[in-house]
Amino acid sequence: AAPRKKLRVPKRKGPHRQHLSRRTRLSLFVLASSLCLCLCRAEDSAMENIVTEKKAEESHRQDSADLLVFILLLTLTILTIWLFKHRRCRFLHETGLAMIYGLLVGVVLRYAIHVPSDMNNVTLSCNVNASPATLLVNVSGKFYEYTLKGEISGSEINDIQDNEMLRKVTFDPEVFFNILLPPIIFHAGYSLKRRHFFRNLGSILAYAFVGTVVSCFIIGLFMYGCVLLMKQIGHLGGDFFFTDCLFFGAIVSATDPVTVLAIFNELQVDADLYALLFGESVLNDAVALVLSSSIVAYQPEGDNTHTFEAMAMLKSFGVFLGVFSGSFALGVATGVVTALISFTFTKLRELPLLETALFFLMSWSTFLLAEACGFTGVVAVLFCGMTQAHYTFNNLSPESQDRTKQLFELLNFLAENFIFSYMGLTLFTFHNHVFNPIFIVGAFLAVFLGRAANIYPLSFLNKITSNFQHMMMFAGLRGAMTFALSIRDTATYARQMMFSTTLLVVFFTVWICGGGTTPMLSCQKIRSIGPDGVEMRSTKQESAWLFRIWYNFDHNYLKPILTHSGPPLTATLPACCGPLARCLTSPQAYENEGQLKDSDSDLILNDGDISLAYGDITVSTDATGAHTSGTPVGGVAVNSDEALDRELAFSDHELVIRGTRLVLPMDDSEHPLPLDSHRHKNETMS
Repeated sequence: AAPRKKLRVPKRKGPHRQHLSRRTRLSLFVLASSLCLCLCRAEDSAMENIVTEKKAEESHRQDSADLLVFILLLTLTILTIWLFKHRRCRFLHETGLAMIYGLLVGVVLRYAIHVPSDMNNVTLSCNVNASPATLLVNVSGKFYEYTLKGEISGSEINDIQDNEMLRKVTFDPEVFFNILLPPIIFHAGYSLKRRHFFRNLGSILAYAFVGTVVSCFIIGLFMYGCVLLMKQIGHLGGDFFFTDCLFFGAIVSATDPVTVLAIFNELQVDADLYALLFGESVLNDAVALVLSSSIVAYQPEGDNTHTFEAMAMLKSFGVFLGVFSGSFALGVATGVVTALISFTFTKLRELPLLETALFFLMSWSTFLLAEACGFTGVVAVLFCGMTQAHYTFNNLSPESQDRTKQLFELLNFLAENFIFSYMGLTLFTFHNHVFNPIFIVGAFLAVFLGRAANIYPLSFLNKITSNFQHMMMFAGLRGAMTFALSIRDTATYARQMMFSTTLLVVFFTVWICGGGTTPMLSCQKIRSIGPDGVEMRSTKQESAWLFRIWYNFDHNYLKPILTHSGPPLTATLPACCGPLARCLTSPQAYENEGQLKDSDSDLILNDGDISLAYGDITVSTDATGAHTSGTPVGGVAVNSDEALDRELAFSDHELVIRGTRLVLPMDDSEHPLPLDSHRHKNETMS
């Protein structure tokens, strides 16, 4: 056999082994590089997260410090108010104090505190045709979202940090409308003294509707003349149209005599004068807001949107009527729904906390619902408060009645003083102020003329006494509503000038007119009633027949349906409606039939011609304040003064009837017997 040959396997040469080694090393290098890159990215991401967390923590601390500033402002204001009341100082109201403290804090924030610049801030330039509200920036594959905070001038680029600090203490205008205004307006309607309000309703409606519109156009025309003058001499730095002047006239026509009314309340000044001022300010705030919205809605067809066009004007007028009536209906409907809920779920009275919470939420939701539906929340929440006080209040438990009054009184106090403190602060912290001397002087003159055109002609038609006219003219302060309307939009040159001028108007009226209230009362010889006295005097009857019809309908039908007070429907509806009456009448109405708590006595339109049956005692009053008392069943005569004093609330001059039956004569021409005749009749009966 042939010998087998050994198969020789060729050995791999060195270069081939070196080539494999290089590939391996390259793979290992790539893998190591990837790991290092991942680690670096992880470290960068961790560092970014740490920096972001630190910035968020710093922002949180800054926000807490800003809120603490306002809390300290309110605290200082409250302590100073106590000192002023203790010293009986009436020359400066708490709102004026809040404004002064806000001014001082604004000066400190603007000129005394400087934040060191951040080296991480980078200024980049790019050409865009508009300023987007949200900007997405691509940084190394990561997208960051930036939001628009506002325009700054070139000289302020190096002061970004200081500007950021001042922006922190500048609130979104929607905070005022959605959080601060609702409790103020609701409290105005909920605490309304309805007796004197409805007795002077004709004058109040004239001042609030006709007077506000007249004032708006007087101020608008006068300011348009000032704008034309500024344009002629070259003092106008931007567009300012006639509609802008009308808008300014609308917002400064909203009066807020909170200082004057507070002094009136302390001095117990004439209740009808108080009702005229308070009622006008309550309604005219709502009218001014709707009027300003109607002016903004004025849009003529064509390219020039600032020319006069009859159809556009009629459309704006229709917007005014539609928004006001819709807001009114929505507010009343919400109040009625709340009354029905409290009327139906009677067991809720056993849990006053839940009852108060439901009342609070339903009241506040009225404002938000109206705004969401395109109406005006101010009008809706105002009439909701009046409806709640008229119906829902009677269904609440005694604990909830006290809680709701105190709750909204507290919220009103805090919100109002917060707004006035913020007014003083924004005089120095707002960046886009436009102060024009000609516009400012013209605004003061226009406000004076507009107020005079509102008060004097309408007062003459309504036969208001001259001293009341002068006092109402002097008491036309501007306040929270004017400020809220002006700060809501400061995007254009015209709106910025309006806002700056409005601040000065508010400061002047609150400090000068508010501080001069007491001397003005003495000058006009308007006497005070005093805390322990009641002034019973005859006033004119305005639309008495209309409200007597309303009173009878409300007392006999609406109150029994919506509340547990009032006479049972079985006693007021015809006999043929007996089953329906028994179905709609609550068991509590039968229980309370003998002890009705009729809070509607404040709807009485005249102090005279009132006859009350209090238990077994009959008390009658006339326009001069004379009153008589019948003899009780037991035959024991009761002093008529004592009987009437039980019915008259000295603090707010409201006539509260408990367990009474109200008799209203329908003939206004009948005059009550004189005082001596009443006394003679009383002696004969005794």
